[in-house]
Amino acid sequence: MKAAWLVWGVGVFAYIVAVLHRTAFGVAGLNAADRFSVSPSLLSSFVVLQVVVYAAMQIPAGVVLDRVGSRKMIALGALLMTIAQITLALTESLPVAVAARALVGVGDALTFISVLRLVPRWFAPRQVPIVSQLTGLLGQTGQILSAVPFLMLLDGPGWTFAFGSAASLGLLAFVLALALIRDVPPGSEVVEPSTSMRETLATIGQVWRRPGTRLGFFSHMGTQFSITVFALLWGIPYLTSGQGLSASTAGVLLSISVFSAVVSGLLLGFLTGRYPMRRSWLVLAIMISNAVMWAIVLALPGPAPLWLLVMLVVVISVGGPGSVIGFDYARTFNPSANLGTAQGMVNIGGFLASLLVIASIGAILQANGGYTFDAFRLAFLAQYPVWVVAITGVLLTRRKTRRQLAVEGIHPRTMREIFQSRRKS
Repeated sequence: MKAAWLVWGVGVFAYIVAVLHRTAFGVAGLNAADRFSVSPSLLSSFVVLQVVVYAAMQIPAGVVLDRVGSRKMIALGALLMTIAQITLALTESLPVAVAARALVGVGDALTFISVLRLVPRWFAPRQVPIVSQLTGLLGQTGQILSAVPFLMLLDGPGWTFAFGSAASLGLLAFVLALALIRDVPPGSEVVEPSTSMRETLATIGQVWRRPGTRLGFFSHMGTQFSITVFALLWGIPYLTSGQGLSASTAGVLLSISVFSAVVSGLLLGFLTGRYPMRRSWLVLAIMISNAVMWAIVLALPGPAPLWLLVMLVVVISVGGPGSVIGFDYARTFNPSANLGTAQGMVNIGGFLASLLVIASIGAILQANGGYTFDAFRLAFLAQYPVWVVAITGVLLTRRKTRRQLAVEGIHPRTMREIFQSRRKS
């Protein structure tokens, strides 16, 4: 068991560093606008490209993960992000900086699903939901690293030192992953059937046709994107330029986001493991609460009081651990041989929504005078079409998933045992 926690711990460290790399540019957004002399819409293109690459890489990454295992994927992801951050630290060229952020997207895409794949291989079935939630939650420590120490380095020693420091953590994650991570416990090697690449690619359509996979996709889409958009790029500019907070106060709010995710994630991990037939209700509650909270803040004619902004951050932060429920659907409705592919498909949902909203906010700000209160108030309305699509998708695919379970003769009272047996497979 100690070995399991060590392997998982190194994987989580690599994911923490990946989240730091992912969110560092959002913290540095206004600095980047000055360094590269870009407009709001062009600034958003940095992150949009990063997320486009991340989303586009999910299925290829999942397919390769199913073939080569977590250790190699986590190490490669850390190496790619290290190279990207070193490049960003040194360059003053806009095209080079954009390419570096795209490379961050590639490395990031390889990391989370690879760490998640370790969990059912190293832990008992009853521990899987909780450890999966802990994986996502502890990974968000990277957001604290970007919101506090990274921001301090950015405001102190400057751009090059800050991004260079982030790169050094990536190099450490690369070395630790190669040295300590193993795909399965000793003596329990999983022998997967030998398949050609053509056969592997043919399974992609089969995985997507499973309604449980699509249920995970829409669950991830509607829960994850709002906090991702906020943390990845537009949170700090909104809180400082739109709401008039200081940079330090805005950083504290992003840190509060992480603590909110930790508390809610532990509760969600317990509930999803104990009540598997009620997971979709948790997902729907998270989406609706996010939409309502944003509606309250955006309805105000002027800047919101600090306590209300804290509430906003707390509520939308639940979407981070809530999105892990989507991976739980992928795990329980797909065989082990297709797990990486299924998790990659689910992961596309939230990040596809995120990139669309990030780009839309940038375009709306550009068309309405830049970083003003009124422009931000209008721009954040771009989130609502995504919630409509996601909620509709969850309701429809939930019905199809339950029909499939009925065809298989699975009664709701036995779902917990069935899911546990599937996690063993």
